[in-house]
Amino acid sequence: MSTAVITPLVEAVGVVKRYGPTTALADGRLTVLAGESHALVGRNGAGKSTLVQVLTGLQAADEGTVRFDGEPAPALADRDAWRRKVACVYQHPTVVPELTVAENLFINRQPLSRGFISWRRLRTEATELLDTWDVHVDPEARTADLKVEDRQMVEIARALSFGARFIVLDEPTAQLDNREIERLFGRMRGLQDSGVTFLFISHHLQEVYEVCQTVTVLRDARWITTAPVADLPRAALVEAMAGESLETIAEQAVQEKIVDDSAPILLDARGLTADAYQDVDLTVRRGEVVGLAGSSGSGKIELAESLAGLYSPTGGTARLDGKPLPFGDVQSALRAGVGCVPRDRHEQGLVVGMTIGDNATMTVLERLGRFGLVGTDRKRAFATELIDRLDIHAEGPEQPVSDLSGGNAQKVVMARALASEPRLLVLINPTAGVDVKSKESLLARVDSAREDGTAVLVVSDELDDLRRCDRVLVLFHGRVVAEYSAGWRDHELIASIEGVDHG
Repeated sequence: MSTAVITPLVEAVGVVKRYGPTTALADGRLTVLAGESHALVGRNGAGKSTLVQVLTGLQAADEGTVRFDGEPAPALADRDAWRRKVACVYQHPTVVPELTVAENLFINRQPLSRGFISWRRLRTEATELLDTWDVHVDPEARTADLKVEDRQMVEIARALSFGARFIVLDEPTAQLDNREIERLFGRMRGLQDSGVTFLFISHHLQEVYEVCQTVTVLRDARWITTAPVADLPRAALVEAMAGESLETIAEQAVQEKIVDDSAPILLDARGLTADAYQDVDLTVRRGEVVGLAGSSGSGKIELAESLAGLYSPTGGTARLDGKPLPFGDVQSALRAGVGCVPRDRHEQGLVVGMTIGDNATMTVLERLGRFGLVGTDRKRAFATELIDRLDIHAEGPEQPVSDLSGGNAQKVVMARALASEPRLLVLINPTAGVDVKSKESLLARVDSAREDGTAVLVVSDELDDLRRCDRVLVLFHGRVVAEYSAGWRDHELIASIEGVDHG
């Protein structure tokens, strides 16, 4: 009895990609069936991005084949043919922020009337496209004003309008909170039911189990395994990614940290109020790590950014080490003793055109030289020490920061925050979009900052980040509604974040 052979929607076999002496991908393989959500996981540098570039026609493979629906992939120069096959929605949206949703959906292919753009037809076609794929966004809204999740859905709708049925989601949840993630997953499932297939790239393994049916693991530029998600326990998945067991990676047995109640209070905020939060009292002692949890509308990020000098509250006061904390001025906050890892390393954290050394030492130039003159050797030595301390995998301080993987780029942002030896360290989503090992490395820096007597404030949607904290405050609609000491249970914290136990 013959069994029907199912032709994969996407198939990559033996893909090799070299950049000069570097082999970015030695054996890339992927088989994705129509209508599934297929996870692609691996530590930073495993070859995921390179495989995606080959699958989306941005790079030609040096060896190997890529097929769509059994047919060879289009020629690299035929961009329209690629658009009809596949699209990638990146962690950082590629829409043009100043244009409307409708303009973004039909950029470079606006409907014309007598040689001019027909705005009425553009709006009509945009509305029809959004309705077809059940995307609830105003076509006339300025794209910059949309939430991240809505910008992503606009990009997905744009890709589907070309005829692509295969969508690559690259770290789509890195800037979303739990509720937004649930909404994204709900939309993904709905699109799957309509015949859309996803390749889902994420460092949050829990999400792989929630939304994917199959997972492929890359390690050291090679394919390691492909398996049904249901057949691969989390420990086995981590082992496949890391090449070592979960126990080895997690030499992080986190003891419950007991902060000395007699330790001096370094940060003392009273009655802080702004559009996003109301009447917040907050203290952080010397050597204490305090977490802020809450959904995206909770005000947690805005509160942390206010303490880092990015915003001015409309009411309330904050003192750091007994002195008033200046608001609304990042440089003044830095001089007052605040170091910050901002929420978006690309937009706020790194100067992409500069080297690792320049990025890491930007906050301490006056300390490395007098009268605005910085000795190259001193700067290089200081930057090299930071690179070593944070285990940044790089050729040296002169390497452009744009060359780094996500995990190493985030370590550079952390290095710069620590370079000024802050008294208060504000970390906003410090491990978003980084791999398992880089996450451990970054969280180890939190422990060493605590040991140095720094007051640390961690804002995160990641429960693993919050587990490092001595206390976690939960914000709900701008108010602190609960406080948990170390050793809290996941379901308790999540219930508070979701507003379950406070009406």
